[in-house]
Amino acid sequence: MKIILLQDVKGVGKKGSTVQVNDGYASNFLIPKGLAKVSTEANQAQLKKDNAAEAARQEELKKQAEELALRLEHINVEFKAKAGSDGRMFGTISPKEIEEGMKKQWGITIDKRKFLDKTPANGFGYTRLRIELYKGQAGHVVGTVIVHISEDR
Repeated sequence: MKIILLQDVKGVGKKGSTVQVNDGYASNFLIPKGLAKVSTEANQAQLKKDNAAEAARQEELKKQAEELALRLEHINVEFKAKAGSDGRMFGTISPKEIEEGMKKQWGITIDKRKFLDKTPANGFGYTRLRIELYKGQAGHVVGTVIVHISEDR
């Protein structure tokens, strides 16, 4: 039986693909569980329409990510930290703190898990951190945020 997968099914295929499976597997498991539907002309047409809508949505998400990347180039996230007697910084500024600082100082919300550089900002001065703003079928967008850490006196 030829079916269209509505979700990813391990060992069968990815969501949206048309595959050939045994009749019993399709009618007793995949279709009743809502994992697939029978491949008909109408269902194929609907699949094409859904794929086109998803592609347009992905392009829009990528465009928004590119605009955010341009905006991030022109901002600095400011932090103050205490220094020891030797002039070195105590502790580090974690991605979570940078996320909160961006939201508080600039109104930009970015999930801390999107930071590509796993090393935290741990020294005075300027640090550039890369952020994955979009990853999908339409491409990959990475932005850079500048973190400035100054000594708290």
